[in-house]
Amino acid sequence: MAKPLVALFSGAGISTDSGIPDYRGPNGLWRRDPEAEKLVTYEYYMADPKIRRRSWRMRYETQALGAEPNAAHRAVAELERSGVPVRVITQNVDGLHQRAGVPARKVLELHGSARSVVCTGCGARGPMEEALARVAAGEEDPACRTCGGVLKPATVMFGQPLDPVVLGDALAVSKACTVFVAVGSSLQVHPAAGLVGVAADHGARLVIVNAEPTPYDERAHEIVREPIGTALPALLDRVRAGGAESPGS
Repeated sequence: MAKPLVALFSGAGISTDSGIPDYRGPNGLWRRDPEAEKLVTYEYYMADPKIRRRSWRMRYETQALGAEPNAAHRAVAELERSGVPVRVITQNVDGLHQRAGVPARKVLELHGSARSVVCTGCGARGPMEEALARVAAGEEDPACRTCGGVLKPATVMFGQPLDPVVLGDALAVSKACTVFVAVGSSLQVHPAAGLVGVAADHGARLVIVNAEPTPYDERAHEIVREPIGTALPALLDRVRAGGAESPGS
């Protein structure tokens, strides 16, 4: 019998134990500083050099590239190494699933990656480390070295569309999976959050691991409110031991 396909949908909450703040949680970045949302909104970023300078300073000061995978990321990687078919669909841009050991080809980054930068003019790409080194050297708003255009993180900012290829792959996984685990996400940002409904519509067992209620709780077979760092490893142990019927059975 074929093993069930597990889709792991992760949001910012899975990375808080790695020192990366979430956005909409009780202590989330947007609740503490609503103006910070402008730093990752494409229209504001492109139109206002002051916003870009603040955005680069924020990235330099947070040093998020130095974050390490936590127990939740490692549990996902261990599940994949055990032979259970796993695909990770993530709203995160930190790359911690890959650093924990999940093969890059099995991780769909809906919102891009903060580990790279891209020119909004010519499309040239480069490592984020290099851009941050320029900020450290005194360039408050580093421009593209190729064409002089505006440089931005290779992330999908508010106001930008998702990559249609990545979104299409995520839809296919959501339709095909047997178990869909949504972890650390408010499930309020669309179209990403809509994948939860797609999975449920196609018969997946839906498990939601999140500190606060989400719009999809009523469709879930199981809801877990415990801390992600301990709850997700325990949940995935059950998946590994018993397959699709373990969560919520």
